[in-house]
Amino acid sequence: MDLLFATRFKSARLRSGLSLQDVASRLGNKITRQALHRYEKGEVTPNSEMLGLLSEIMAVRPDYFFRNTRVELGALEYRKLQHLSARDENRIVEQTREYLSRYLELEEILGISGEFINPLKGLGPVATLSDVSAAADLLREKWGLGANAVVNIAGFLEDMHIKVVEIDVDTHFNGMQTWANEGLPVVAYNKNLQGKPDRIRFTLLHELGHLLLQFGDVKDKQKEVLCHQFAGALLMPESVLKEKLGPHRSKLSLHELGNLKRQYGISMQAIVMRAIECKIVSEHYGRQFFKMIEEMGWKSREPVAYEGIERSYRFDRLLFRALAEGQVSMSKAAALKNMKLAEFHEQYTAIA
Repeated sequence: MDLLFATRFKSARLRSGLSLQDVASRLGNKITRQALHRYEKGEVTPNSEMLGLLSEIMAVRPDYFFRNTRVELGALEYRKLQHLSARDENRIVEQTREYLSRYLELEEILGISGEFINPLKGLGPVATLSDVSAAADLLREKWGLGANAVVNIAGFLEDMHIKVVEIDVDTHFNGMQTWANEGLPVVAYNKNLQGKPDRIRFTLLHELGHLLLQFGDVKDKQKEVLCHQFAGALLMPESVLKEKLGPHRSKLSLHELGNLKRQYGISMQAIVMRAIECKIVSEHYGRQFFKMIEEMGWKSREPVAYEGIERSYRFDRLLFRALAEGQVSMSKAAALKNMKLAEFHEQYTAIA
């Protein structure tokens, strides 16, 4: 029995969001669902022609089915979990597992290893806004951020040994976090948020809160609130907010909120929420502001856009390093990138 192929075949199928019948249909019923089921049980391994067809359907390289880098995922926690179907959850899990398997194999080739140490370890449980604000300030101090705006949070988190995964799934999923192989922190976000980099930033830091914080005796709904507050405090520390807006205000200008959004990569709505939390404006003003936002249709797309880029380039950087040092061939580099050789070669030579 070829259990490695069986496991990888099922993973690729789930990653693509396909049932066995879907796969059979896309193959033009050249093979039955029952025969595909035998692949998945490890009873039969396809020939090279069928392997090529399966690779095309599932958008993976043929060598994907025989890669044995181990990726064990711990419990996954999602935002908006109640909207996820079993199929979408499987797609998220397997996309995460597949990307990490390539990533960890590349790091192994380069001899890179690094243990993640939680900078908030020993802080104690959080249960209030004051607790998470203090945790955010401590994290900025530990990571040497000072009070500055953080450019490209996805890239920064990877520099801090946290794997960032981009998930391609058309659903209400925003973000997810877990631990891989028992000690590797992982945060993920929906690729379809790319047009809204401020949303990606907030989502990643929200998930970071779930990873790093210990929670007191609070319910799941309150945990979500605390992680929201943690993300807001990381993006816009209280000292910075009071310096920019002043300690007390009766109202705020959309222009100044827009300027802060452009500089700090935090939505105008999140800035106002922070201003309420820091008692710069009243809750009454906040209710009026959010009502106006809803009436203007700005809740999902605000009138001012943050133009920053949220994406980690570490994987590609390591891949080109391995290629330049002769530690991988062009073919192997293409496999690690999950691209066809001709496609990868065209991209590589275009950069060169």
